[in-house]
Amino acid sequence: MDFTLLLHALILGVVEGLTEFLPVSSTGHLILAGDLLGFNDERGKLFHIVVQTGAILAVCWEYRKKLGAVAAGLGRDAAAKRFVANLAIAFMPLAVLGLLFGKAIKAHLFQPVPVALAFILGGVFILWAERRDHVVRFESVDELRWQEALKLGLAQAFALIPGTSRSGATIIGGLFFGLSRKAAAEFSFFLAIPTLIVATAYQLWKERALLSTDDIGMWAVGFVSAFVSAFLCVRWLLRYISTHDFTIFAWYRIAFGFVVLGTAYTGLVDWTNP
Repeated sequence: MDFTLLLHALILGVVEGLTEFLPVSSTGHLILAGDLLGFNDERGKLFHIVVQTGAILAVCWEYRKKLGAVAAGLGRDAAAKRFVANLAIAFMPLAVLGLLFGKAIKAHLFQPVPVALAFILGGVFILWAERRDHVVRFESVDELRWQEALKLGLAQAFALIPGTSRSGATIIGGLFFGLSRKAAAEFSFFLAIPTLIVATAYQLWKERALLSTDDIGMWAVGFVSAFVSAFLCVRWLLRYISTHDFTIFAWYRIAFGFVVLGTAYTGLVDWTNP
């Protein structure tokens, strides 16, 4: 196995793990990092999707007690049934819109400059959300009704635009819909499980011709690095939002977006897909 390829897998796995559950767009970061590393071809794009499984497993491990309790009570516990139903309802908008428009979005928006613009606009939106009066009506994900789940699913669907951030759209949508910061973040974590599993399985089946046993080492490195970095990031985020808001992520998005636009305009960085 090429050492350079393993190093790229390690870097991209860490990028995925650190950004998947923060409101900063993991897809956007992977597109930009992959572009800099020269790993944004079809094989690289498949890796970007599949490495998400490491981040998913990190959330499953962090919330293993909650998920185990839901699975055990699914046949008899009303709260467990409502929890699963809410995830299914929230998942549907992105699934339907992704099937309808996913190909067009990939053809036109999976490029560094559109991603940078989405970074900036998303940051402005977060600042707006944090400057509003935040009235909390739901302290826990277990309190959500199907109506809120549907609204959160519609918010998540904006993440089809690369650079928007799946977790960011869901979390900030949650603030608008009356969720506490912890409830919004945790629902985003839980919603990531079916969303990313289905996306990964679909992409693997669709691009199965690109799969090769020669890439097992690359997948393993990416998976492990994504798992470890995502696990640490989720624990840090939950501690952080107990005493802080999401403003810091808004300014990061805006600054990072302008850096990408500036380097593209001046030619300082040779983006291959400007």
